[in-house]
Amino acid sequence: LEVVAEAANDRGLENVATRQGYAESLPFEYSEFDVVISRYSAHHWHDVGRALREVNRVLKPDGVLIVMDVMSPGHPVRDIWLQTVEALRDTSHVRNYSSGEWLSLINDANLIADTLLTDRLPLEFSSWVARMRTPVALSDAIRAYQQSASADVKAYFALQEDGSFTSDTIMVEAHKAG
Repeated sequence: LEVVAEAANDRGLENVATRQGYAESLPFEYSEFDVVISRYSAHHWHDVGRALREVNRVLKPDGVLIVMDVMSPGHPVRDIWLQTVEALRDTSHVRNYSSGEWLSLINDANLIADTLLTDRLPLEFSSWVARMRTPVALSDAIRAYQQSASADVKAYFALQEDGSFTSDTIMVEAHKAG
């Protein structure tokens, strides 16, 4: 939060305020925002459905939600592999969701999905674990797990000799009914 506040100040942005809170219990009033954006954080939320209901609460009518995150491939074996690698890298990881799960969660929160885009994101292993300060023992565990992966998993995630791989990503835009 300090980094965001400092960057806003350096850029002369006076309408940026930082607040700490849980996604499932947002510290804001009803209908306070035109737009809510989550960038690569939803996989840390403990209750995504509740968090999305909170987004609905704080959005103004016709307000927009944009969520970007790593996406589960949906296939059970690939999903287990991804969740395991993510949890080893960062113990605050909860779950990556598939596109279908995202659509259901958004619908259940009484939001209307407008756009869903998926992509593939190459991840260079050493910088990927360095960003989260993954302990060496867990980084080594990820490498061992990668090496033991099935041929299908290795091909799907485009696993490289150095541990680099490719993940699915999702961007969903939805809105609150007016």
